[in-house]
Amino acid sequence: MALIAEKMATQENKGPRTTSARAQTPARLGFRMPAEWEPHEATWIGWPHNRTDWPGKIAPIHWAYAEIVKKIASGEIVRIIVNSANHAARAQRTLERSGVDLSRTEFFFLPTNRGWTRDFGPIFVKRTGRASNLAIVRFRFNAWAKYPDWEKDDQVAERVADMLGLRLFQADAGGHPIVLEGGAVDVNGAGTVITTEECLLDQKIQPRNPGLGRAETESVLQQYLGATNVLWLGRGIAGDDTHGHVDDICRFVNQGTVVLCREGNRSDPNYTTLEENHERMEGMRLEDDSRLEVVELPMPSPLYFDGRRLPASYANFYICNAAVLVPTFNDAKDRLALGILSELVKDRPVVGIHAVDLVWGFGTLHCLTQQQPSV
Repeated sequence: MALIAEKMATQENKGPRTTSARAQTPARLGFRMPAEWEPHEATWIGWPHNRTDWPGKIAPIHWAYAEIVKKIASGEIVRIIVNSANHAARAQRTLERSGVDLSRTEFFFLPTNRGWTRDFGPIFVKRTGRASNLAIVRFRFNAWAKYPDWEKDDQVAERVADMLGLRLFQADAGGHPIVLEGGAVDVNGAGTVITTEECLLDQKIQPRNPGLGRAETESVLQQYLGATNVLWLGRGIAGDDTHGHVDDICRFVNQGTVVLCREGNRSDPNYTTLEENHERMEGMRLEDDSRLEVVELPMPSPLYFDGRRLPASYANFYICNAAVLVPTFNDAKDRLALGILSELVKDRPVVGIHAVDLVWGFGTLHCLTQQQPSV
């Protein structure tokens, strides 16, 4: 634990360089958000502690996290966010008993409300051939415009920039800070971003940025993520309490190919929603005007907790250096989903991770991870 504290003290002395919207934006300076399959320096993950996220399930959740860390750590550093030295010590014991190489992990003391690092964690942008090649875009986080406890999570991206000594871009539009979660967008690293109208444009249910329209939202994605082409799907899946995150329905697997979820049961609430998304995507093009290849990904059978539909989806996979980690649900379609992704991703193994317990928290593998690109 002394080594962890010493490491953190060194990092905290670096300090960020903050850039506001009044100065040059990331895109103007040559920064872009890389694709998830591009090489990582590290993966960030928040060690679970909020018991309300997994009622009665927090103990098995720790072991599930340990399995995830073990798979990721075989190819990159895992940077684990913890609330305290005691929190870190408990995590270390679980990781060590699970056979994780602790030399491949680093602990960062950052208070959090929850552990969904994809949504509140730092969104990294990078550029090539220049000094200061890595930076963080500081979007605001308000717990999906749904939950009251979010203030600690909202500070994480800024504090990580401080600890790593990275440039920090404050995202805003017209002088107003922009709320954006990492799970709301997916990128191919070449300029195309996929998102949903339900999440970013809806003004009635969980509105992130009231009054911000399509054109203004696209401008934000262009300025801060380097997007030149925004593809809009309609709605997300049933049970998704984020109100339409794209990482449960559609994901890039390479620069020109996406997997798009499809429901075969016409009586399922997801059937019409996902069919409409397929119809939209038929005419979509990439940033170079080439045709987008769309591959169907099945949906697992519905899962429920306390009578409430859970957002179980194979699209919530995470691409790390060593593997593609895919949530599985003890479902007959698990093998089919793994096979489809294995045919599309040839440069690393596709590995199933049991996620029935994880999805009780209304998210799985992609929701709890955030990649830091190598430079």
